[in-house]
Amino acid sequence: MENTGIWVAVVIIVFVLGSIFGLRVSPREKALGIMRDKARKMGLHPRLVAAPEWTKVPMASESRASMVAYYSVLIPDARLPLMRARVEDQKLKVIQGNDKLNDSPIALKGIYAIDMQANCVGLYWDEEADLRATQLEDIKTFLHSLAQA
Repeated sequence: MENTGIWVAVVIIVFVLGSIFGLRVSPREKALGIMRDKARKMGLHPRLVAAPEWTKVPMASESRASMVAYYSVLIPDARLPLMRARVEDQKLKVIQGNDKLNDSPIALKGIYAIDMQANCVGLYWDEEADLRATQLEDIKTFLHSLAQA
């Protein structure tokens, strides 16, 4: 009977420690959070959205779209035409809208597609391609240059 008390204490300690370690944020999630916060401070608007079908981002399952990062900039005084382009072989392939940007090279890593409408220019991208947030300034510059084009 004296061993029963020890076993109960061990089970309780294991349960408590498991709960504490279960609450820890994974390094990947922490890096994503830091990157998104840095993007907000720079004037980018990061969010997760269901990947539109035209982007050709692989579906999470047969009936559910994948969630993909959409980073955008708002240009209050702009009147941009609708333009959607997918990135294929590091070049833009215009799906809808003005095709003057067709076959433009893209130097950024992990970009799936670009979307331009009214006063917003954004891109769908794989955040995993840059967890250290080294491309954020380049993304902002690229989006502003698209708005000027």
